[in-house]
Amino acid sequence: MARLALIKLCVVLSMFGMVTSSPISAQVQAVDPNDVIAKGQEKLPDSDDLPNSDDLPNSDDLPEQEINIPSETIPSIDDVTSQPTANADDVGTAPSSDPIGDAQRSTTYQQDDVLAAATGVFGKGASGLGSLVEDIFKKQGEPNGYIIGREGGAALVFGLRYGSGTLFHKIEGERPVYWNGPSVGFDAGANAASTFVLVYNLYDSEDLYRRYPAGEGAAYLVGGFNASYLRRGDIVLIPIRLGVGARLGINAGYMKFRKKRKILPF
Repeated sequence: MARLALIKLCVVLSMFGMVTSSPISAQVQAVDPNDVIAKGQEKLPDSDDLPNSDDLPNSDDLPEQEINIPSETIPSIDDVTSQPTANADDVGTAPSSDPIGDAQRSTTYQQDDVLAAATGVFGKGASGLGSLVEDIFKKQGEPNGYIIGREGGAALVFGLRYGSGTLFHKIEGERPVYWNGPSVGFDAGANAASTFVLVYNLYDSEDLYRRYPAGEGAAYLVGGFNASYLRRGDIVLIPIRLGVGARLGINAGYMKFRKKRKILPF
């Protein structure tokens, strides 16, 4: 028994000697945390050692670099001027340079329009109609209405005239109109013919239905046509007639325009 205990003791002592003599135990060292922190702070640079903003290089001190752009990429003056320009037909009609004239034409009839309407009344073979209309336009300007109708009457020094037709107003459109009235002049006979009346300064169609005395005995005479001159205030009426019995008794007389037909001219 004593021998067995001795053997066990020797084994334990040999194992203890192996552990204490192992290289692993030689690598284990005790470390103080404060020493590690102190050594780390010594390695950090001091704020005085950092570079100042004044020490940094200025942009003016930086080396300049020349930028070369190929001349092929820059368009020449000839290339710019040779570009196609916009056509007026492509961008629309240019605004009118005469807005006042355009506004006037929108409220009045031009000479071509009036001549076409009068030709429809008297026919294309009526000689002197164009000259008469041109003469009236030179003296009176463009009308803002006209009347197309028929009339008839008879006279022997004293006469009566009756008519009916349609007023064409540039702004207010069409409406019926009737007229009659006495006349005194150096005329005789009877007639039934078409009548074309130019209307000036009629801004309200209701103002047409009144009595219009002869204006200063004026009349236009061209070829076989005669045109009398009637006026009330600013409104001027110029009836154009053709044919036998068309009387010029405008020195004394009047025409009364109405909305409905009436036998008595007074």
